[in-house]
Amino acid sequence: MLRRGCAKLPRMNRSDRAKELLKRLPKIYPDAHCELVHSNPLELLVATILSAQCTDKRVNLVTRELFQRCRTAQDYAAISQEELEGLVRSTGFYRNKAKNIRAMGQVLVERHSGEVPDSLAELAAIPGAGRKTANVVLGNAFSKNEGVVVDTHVGRLSQRLGLTKFSDPIRIEQDLMKLFPQACWTDLSHWLIFHGRRRCGARKPDCANCELSDFCPTANQPPKTTRAASKPD
Repeated sequence: MLRRGCAKLPRMNRSDRAKELLKRLPKIYPDAHCELVHSNPLELLVATILSAQCTDKRVNLVTRELFQRCRTAQDYAAISQEELEGLVRSTGFYRNKAKNIRAMGQVLVERHSGEVPDSLAELAAIPGAGRKTANVVLGNAFSKNEGVVVDTHVGRLSQRLGLTKFSDPIRIEQDLMKLFPQACWTDLSHWLIFHGRRRCGARKPDCANCELSDFCPTANQPPKTTRAASKPD
């Protein structure tokens, strides 16, 4: 039985906490998954680019229409800046996102025969992407565990759970990759994101009902701001 609200925490180092998380999180969130709606790698790539500083819920509303208008890399390369801006406006930073998505389409057409590549280096080099987006696409569209997706939730929980002392996403990812088996890297991101959205919010963590509070080193403490964020709750 999971203990909640215990005053005395067991002594654990990072490795111990990682092992305990690996036992508990799959049971707490057996259905954890990527909440960006997509049916192929291209749709996931576009949705992930749009998700910067935007909620998945909002992105899913936008892509419902966008994916009807643009179905191929050629479509994204050919659509006008003005039309694409109109379609993605509500996701925020719409001018830059539209510019990057059009450039993404051009790169896919010119360098990858219109297909989304399945290597970290090639994905990270796509306009508007980067390592985090590459990890999202590789893990969820190609079932490749090349890294750990570190968004605002993963960064925040990694700090609160004492898995890292860093705020930089790259340093956080490096720490997590050392602590957890590669086979679970994609799932780890989903578990932590689900927990961050449903239990361990940025402003009001629900420590009283948290399934991890008995070994969380920051349980019942005032929340601290993390700079690993890239999107809101």
